[in-house]
Amino acid sequence: MDKNILIADDNMEIIKILKPYIEKEGFKVIFALDGEEALLKFKHYNPELILLDIMMPLMDGIEVCNIIRQQSNTPIIMITAKSEDADKILGLNSGADDYIIKPFSPGEVIARIKAVLRRIAPVENNKLSIIKYAQLELDINNYSVKLYGIHMNLTKKEIEVLWMLASSPNTIINRDALLDNIWGIDYFGDSRTVDTHIKRIRAKLELDGQYNWDIKTIWGMGYKFEVKDV
Repeated sequence: MDKNILIADDNMEIIKILKPYIEKEGFKVIFALDGEEALLKFKHYNPELILLDIMMPLMDGIEVCNIIRQQSNTPIIMITAKSEDADKILGLNSGADDYIIKPFSPGEVIARIKAVLRRIAPVENNKLSIIKYAQLELDINNYSVKLYGIHMNLTKKEIEVLWMLASSPNTIINRDALLDNIWGIDYFGDSRTVDTHIKRIRAKLELDGQYNWDIKTIWGMGYKFEVKDV
């Protein structure tokens, strides 16, 4: 079965430049020239990863990313011609795994693809792949979170943040450690990305102190997955 990478960009020249480099890595390139076509190709081909331009006709990359994240954790690398921090943060907070700024070299794109796929790859032979706390069950190999046995719709990054906290209960983990371990040491964003993901996790799990576990903010330090004695 082909391992597909979807390039969604309205500039055909960029697609032509990247295509041979990506194919050299063993992937088949699928492309889309606008946001609506990107969604159709995503549903049809189920790609391993998506290179998603922010500025596209019919539907921009941010909207496409938001729609995909409602149904899939497929890794997404946002492509933007803008270098402002707000654009990077907007893309990442929409659920993207990484971003890359035009102009870029094909080698840089390949390095980003490899880094993202490496970060999201399941940990092989991990006997502690499942963590359970009362009503909560985390399975990092399948990237699933269940509450009362019901699957919760968390993104990959949200699951990774929750897993990192829950795998070290009652331990304070600072924002920089979360950024380095989950987004990678080459990520140039700031701690607001972590704060946004924590906020979304709390909202999706509807945390309001009803369990014997919770995600606590330790001001000036970081976050802690607090587990109380039953």
